[in-house]
Amino acid sequence: MKLKKRVPSGREKDQEAIELLERLREKVYCDNPSAARHAAFNLSWMQEDGFEILKEAMFGSASRTTKGAAAYGLRKMRGRMKKQAMGLLEEGLKHTNTNTRQVCARAMVLEKESKQAAQQQPSARPQPRYRPKPKFRISEISHKSPREMPRHGRKNPPHVSGFNR
Repeated sequence: MKLKKRVPSGREKDQEAIELLERLREKVYCDNPSAARHAAFNLSWMQEDGFEILKEAMFGSASRTTKGAAAYGLRKMRGRMKKQAMGLLEEGLKHTNTNTRQVCARAMVLEKESKQAAQQQPSARPQPRYRPKPKFRISEISHKSPREMPRHGRKNPPHVSGFNR
């Protein structure tokens, strides 16, 4: 699918940001669902610019794969754009395109299920495990050489000459 050139919004700081947004926009429109969802997730972190691209993909004349990826990206929006993304999905329920309505309905169901699952779990952090105290304690470290240490129950080390009488 040949996409029209996107007009930069003016929020981008440099040329690299514009190129990154353009690459992600092209990936959202690709036929591979995994790559499209991955690009939509990356766009969800880009606040207004990502929101605009996902909105265009959702309400434009794109394939169902692209619309599904855009809905995924809108569901994964964080921060101040989360409410706007949910409002956009609700707006999609009233859209004239059947694919858009179905994708938005499914996204709303998944969002509701994830909220219910998060409320049912008592805590996301795991409880600390009990660690028993060690059984043995090092009381003293000897600094003697092995020759000076007693062997086989003898109290005194052997003489240097090796004669033990």
